[in-house]
Amino acid sequence: MEQSFRKRLIQLHHCRGIGWKTLDKMLKLDPTLRKIFAYTPKDLYLHFQIPLKRAETIVYDLQTVQRKNLLQWYKERNIQTITRFDDNYPFLLKQIYQPPFVLYYLGDGHLLKEKRMISIVGTRNPSEYGKRVTEQLVKGLVERNYVIISGFAKGIDGLTHLKADQFDGKTIAVLGSGLFHIYPKDHRNLFQILSKKHLILSEYPPNKRPEKYHFPERNRIIAGLSLGTLVIEAKERSGSLITANIALQEGREVFAVPGPITSATSKGTNLLIQQGAKLVLSVEDITNELKNME
Repeated sequence: MEQSFRKRLIQLHHCRGIGWKTLDKMLKLDPTLRKIFAYTPKDLYLHFQIPLKRAETIVYDLQTVQRKNLLQWYKERNIQTITRFDDNYPFLLKQIYQPPFVLYYLGDGHLLKEKRMISIVGTRNPSEYGKRVTEQLVKGLVERNYVIISGFAKGIDGLTHLKADQFDGKTIAVLGSGLFHIYPKDHRNLFQILSKKHLILSEYPPNKRPEKYHFPERNRIIAGLSLGTLVIEAKERSGSLITANIALQEGREVFAVPGPITSATSKGTNLLIQQGAKLVLSVEDITNELKNME
């Protein structure tokens, strides 16, 4: 891919007021992204129906954000980028609806080339049962050379990353914020471990603060990178169920750990099983299903 196009894409991705839909329209109208940089706010309004005030912000950002300085700044901080048009963009992620145009990452980018990936998600407030099950299943998956993906949240997500590291496996954390904003803040130590030995990934420019709507968007990346998604403890209206539903929509496997019918944190997983998710009693229940997809 032409490097100048790549730089233009990343610069546009940083502009306030440009979401994935607008960027998609821009690429269809101007596949090289050369003309866009000469557009006035009025041009943006005429071509993309962008309100003038927002269009003025976009033009301002295009004029003030310098591509060369931006990429050099990231390089100095060990931040790498990968775009949807790069040859090394993850194959499975590219198949989903709305694959991210740009990904920013810290750590071992070679993990994105791995084929054996599974995501593990769950409640932010796991029971002792949930913690034990997480440890047991992560250990088994690591022993079978699966890269484990999760969302860096409190609870099951954070425990998943931690156990993958402790068992000498590999893990990928997908953030709902830019790389300069560690969220939750009490995961700072975990962030340092993952950025040095594993991989931390975000579709948001590094300076982007976490927003509520980022987390459902992040879930499609977690599911999209993976052959399947395993849910360990989740409430009936949990964000983990969003990830599971995305996985299902994208034709990936969905696994769930059963729990007591009296437990609020098992209502979501029991519901998934009732709806057709694979019931997991051991790691073999997962790996036997995934063999057909590798």
